[in-house]
Amino acid sequence: MNVSEERVEARGNKISYTHIDVGSNVVCFMFSGIGYLYDKPLLYYATMKMLEHGIDVVHVHYHFKSELLKKSFAKKCQDMMNVIQPVLDAVLADQAYVRCLFLGKSIGTIPIAGALVNQEKFNDAPIILLTPLITYDEVFMNLLECRHQGLLAIGDKDRFYDADRVKQLKRTHLTIEVIHNADHSLNVGTFDTAVSITALARVMRSLDAVIQKFKLQG
Repeated sequence: MNVSEERVEARGNKISYTHIDVGSNVVCFMFSGIGYLYDKPLLYYATMKMLEHGIDVVHVHYHFKSELLKKSFAKKCQDMMNVIQPVLDAVLADQAYVRCLFLGKSIGTIPIAGALVNQEKFNDAPIILLTPLITYDEVFMNLLECRHQGLLAIGDKDRFYDADRVKQLKRTHLTIEVIHNADHSLNVGTFDTAVSITALARVMRSLDAVIQKFKLQG
């Protein structure tokens, strides 16, 4: 396994990313939340799960602040894609990946739902959405209309949770996991460590099932 810290220049900015290479022809691009970075439990163990299945991982590093959420959806999505697209282009040009997956946490689900699901070359890419912002109309409608397979995990105490929208999203090709009493980090209760760890394990089992199905289709 080779772990390299890389940079790509775009629009006069240097964008950094971590490339974890296990010699695969499949790669998972990951997009973190604001303050919920790749060392946090959901993203750390999602990374481990990908590596367990022999899938390369790319962590895209960006430094957006909460002010991003005040912008229009189109502007939020564009600002994020200005960082993400150059990394995608660089990685896919540099190595002969034949398939890819996308995984986002919180705001990291915006570029997936707002742009990547609409790119024809990624029609077959599974999407993993951890605590997506489904109260945003654009996120919800794009997910409702897309034909991508994958996973959506959210807590029913998350401020971005909407029971009716989740019910509608169950008609898509996504596996839906609703964690009872879980917040935006999928932590359960105030200090209920054991139940929170159980919830994390549940999400990882669902992720494992998505990866297994994806590999069978390859």
